[in-house]
Amino acid sequence: MPLDRDLPKREILPIPDRPYVGPTKYNAADPQPEFPPLLPIRPPEGAPNVIVILIDDVGFGASETFGGPIATPTATALAKGGIKFNRFHTSALCSPTRAALLTGRNPHSVGMGCITEMATSAPGATSMIPNSAASIAKILKYNGYSTAQFGKCHEVPTRETGTTGPFDHWPTYMGFEKFYGFVGGETNQYYPTLYDGTTYIEMPERGDYHLTTDLANQAIKWIETQKSLAPDKPFFMYFAPGATHAPHQVPEEWSNKYRGKFDEGWDKLREATFERQINLHVIPPRAELTPPNEGVPAWDTMPPEVQDSLKREMEIYAGFLEHTDHQIGRVIETLKTLEIFENTLIIYILGDNGASAEGTFLGTFNEMIGFNGIEMTEQEQIDIINNHIEDFGTKKAYNHYAVGWAQAMCTPYQWTKQVASHFGGTRNGMVVHWPKVITGRGLRQQFTYVTDVLPTVLEAIGLPEPLSVDGVLQKPIEGVSFFYTFNDIHAVERHRTQYFEMFGNRGIYHEGWTAVTLHSKPWDFYNLPDYADDKWELYFTYAEKLEDNSKQDWTQAKDLAAVYPDKLAELKNLFQIEAARYNVFPLDDRKLERLPPAKGALSQRYVDGSFVADPVVIDNFNRSFDITAQLTVPAEPAGPVQGVILARGNDFGGFGLYAKNGVLTYVYNYLGLEIFYVRQDENAPLLPSGTYQVRMEFTYEGGEETGQGGTVKLFRKDGKEGASEVQLGEGVIPKTNPVIFNVDAFLMVGNKTGGPLCEDLKGNNRFTGTVDWAEIKITGAPGIKSPEHRLHALMAIE
Repeated sequence: MPLDRDLPKREILPIPDRPYVGPTKYNAADPQPEFPPLLPIRPPEGAPNVIVILIDDVGFGASETFGGPIATPTATALAKGGIKFNRFHTSALCSPTRAALLTGRNPHSVGMGCITEMATSAPGATSMIPNSAASIAKILKYNGYSTAQFGKCHEVPTRETGTTGPFDHWPTYMGFEKFYGFVGGETNQYYPTLYDGTTYIEMPERGDYHLTTDLANQAIKWIETQKSLAPDKPFFMYFAPGATHAPHQVPEEWSNKYRGKFDEGWDKLREATFERQINLHVIPPRAELTPPNEGVPAWDTMPPEVQDSLKREMEIYAGFLEHTDHQIGRVIETLKTLEIFENTLIIYILGDNGASAEGTFLGTFNEMIGFNGIEMTEQEQIDIINNHIEDFGTKKAYNHYAVGWAQAMCTPYQWTKQVASHFGGTRNGMVVHWPKVITGRGLRQQFTYVTDVLPTVLEAIGLPEPLSVDGVLQKPIEGVSFFYTFNDIHAVERHRTQYFEMFGNRGIYHEGWTAVTLHSKPWDFYNLPDYADDKWELYFTYAEKLEDNSKQDWTQAKDLAAVYPDKLAELKNLFQIEAARYNVFPLDDRKLERLPPAKGALSQRYVDGSFVADPVVIDNFNRSFDITAQLTVPAEPAGPVQGVILARGNDFGGFGLYAKNGVLTYVYNYLGLEIFYVRQDENAPLLPSGTYQVRMEFTYEGGEETGQGGTVKLFRKDGKEGASEVQLGEGVIPKTNPVIFNVDAFLMVGNKTGGPLCEDLKGNNRFTGTVDWAEIKITGAPGIKSPEHRLHALMAIE
């Protein structure tokens, strides 16, 4: 039996190496050298593979698994063979939920009290996960697991998303040996911006490409390789596709499955879902359907001429969710093929928050229209939707459904994503499957929170909570393992208290009771009430004792604040205690003031091959600027000069300077709705061979107004010393994006991959020479950018 000193010290990670201290030999050929074998680090015997699946923007009432209208056969099959939780909770927003999931600590405890784009220097809102809160991936890697993440990562501080790093908060530095996915809130499913580790992947045009399918392919390939080369080593996989976050994009054969399924509108859908949930027992029979959210129009009040388009929006979303579940099913089938399904712990979370109500009351062809604060009449919005509805779900649209559908997807609860005070924003379905261990099937009603996943995985494997990781003393894990529920359906819940907070909206759960206050709605910017004036509501949402079942208000439908003022006071005081404990204070309902300042640089220079994340690109919105580039074109090119010199954005917004058949051209894509070109004059000489400079000069003519247009002039300057600049052409760009191009827009030099800016840039866009350097230089003062519109953009993309 080994001595204790020789056993792995798993509380200290990485596990310290133990030097050999026994006798040695002078000559290795001497008989009986007594050196022990070199053994790799492995977890405890019998440790399972672990897969954590997190889908994006799925409300509790969306999937058939929890009574919704959308087929999710993979989740349903796993639930039938395992267990499902109907009181699992998230933070109501993306970045906070994901940080809590990965670290096992509350969002504010790890600096992620909001999305990364709205960080402050307050300890609970820095967006920088501290090294004292090691991720589940790092803990398992140091204990002998292979680790991989596929899909979305929205935990990287905005200032660290550039290609120069630092990369301290990227997945491959947070414990994932393999990362294949995107960094940010969302991406185009057909033209995603992907990284392998920290290296950008150039995505070629592929007619049938879809990101979720690609992620599943990559995950399957990784599992097969891992089990082939290291069959004795278990793996941990975090599979977090960008689906079903907007844009809602899916092949038509999936959305067509739902033709006609939503013809009765969102109000009837909500009622039908509620009945299914009762029949399925995911909510108790005495539960009440909460009234519609304040401000959401009834289906019957929607203009008749747009109702067919509204139905199509929901059909596309439904197909998107079923397609996502299908791709997850392909990964699960791989486990069965490799005969490792029985000893794989699968945790499938259907939503990182409630359904998204960020698509306006009519939905949108391109969600960037709303993000830019473009004001349109209702009829103009209807016309755009109706004129483009056949493009919804395809490469030609960046669409999102109407708010009413989001409300229905959160049935039976109040509110949606972004609202942390009520269950519509925080309650999501979860399925757990592990045949080797879970013998008791059925529903689990114990209160669980996203922080509970990490300690549950550690307990399932048999690993201790680490005290030190990479030499850093660790913050205690704040989640509570729900391993105790796996085979005990009647176990008394152990997660007894949990706070919720976002933009001053507060909630506290404690032993069946919830006290909540809606301090500000997502669209409130000004004149917010004093915190002391907030109206608190009180609900008795869960009865542990059978005799209290008749009093239980599962859906937060009956406010008891006036009936039990002492209980409300008790819970409000408890919120104060928990908030102080977990860095929630200071409460921060500032929205406009928390916006990141515009980048102050007056110029940025890039080189051929530069690929720059949009958050770190110079801010040239609503102002005059130049693009200057030095080009070297070989003496005998294969035809006229071709290709991109510098481009930013994609087919739903952006600009580019490029050569087409030797003609210098500037293009501006306005929201995917209009495209404006300025080309050199017909009598101007084509771009020649040699080394020379070209320049685009944009003079903004909007003054302090945003989103206005201006004049573009094109110039060329020969490389000879003392050469003067020659104007090649002039034109007008009548209007511009005031706030944002795309949340997955990048600046590229010498090439343009992904969604094309215009017809000229479809296919191969590599410059046929070399862009020695390219520079954007600010030449004018900015317009006064609408702070409300900037906030809307940042909030909606998380």
